[in-house]
Amino acid sequence: MYNANKPNADELPSSAQLIRSTIAAAGIAIVLLVTVILPAEYGIDPTRIGSMLGLTDMGEIKSQLAEEAEADRQMLREMESQFGTKSDGDTQSSLMQTLVGLFISSAKAQDAADGWKDTVTFTLEPGQGVEYKLVMSEGAVAPFMWKAEGGVVNFDLHGDGPGGKSVSYEKGRALPSDEGNVTAKFDGYHGWFWRNRDKQNVTVTLYVKGDYVELKKTY
Repeated sequence: MYNANKPNADELPSSAQLIRSTIAAAGIAIVLLVTVILPAEYGIDPTRIGSMLGLTDMGEIKSQLAEEAEADRQMLREMESQFGTKSDGDTQSSLMQTLVGLFISSAKAQDAADGWKDTVTFTLEPGQGVEYKLVMSEGAVAPFMWKAEGGVVNFDLHGDGPGGKSVSYEKGRALPSDEGNVTAKFDGYHGWFWRNRDKQNVTVTLYVKGDYVELKKTY
């Protein structure tokens, strides 16, 4: 049986080499934290590298979904405290769906009372997109509101007109609703493109009123 050669003291790394290796490893970890982990997990992108790699959007959606889930849990805890009951997971899900249904029904009733000029409802399958636009003159104002049921959607509120004119008014990711006013910057078409990035069907209802000629489905 042969004995393996034991390294002598000169072959072992020195303390200085170990310190340099530790510092280098720590530096790499910090770079990965700032450029990859923070953008992908929390939507924090101080270097803008995460945006170029498409990681920041993922982190923003994760953070928003986590906030919504925590808000749902807080609502259930408050209800349990108020009524002195504790629900299991299936009961909580059923209860939440019932509450959401009641909120949506109440909102729709209020919408009808507000006198919207046009209302359109459509269902988006996962990955599907659709576009509705208003035919408007420059300076015209159209109040709007839209709501998503069953999930969240990405949207782009923009306009286009003769001569290649185009404008972006507002964009959003993973949102359940939005409302405000569209003020046309020029004669042309002004409206919304929605896309469902969820894993289940999402139903969107759009309400509009104000100074426009017609509401058209353009995509």
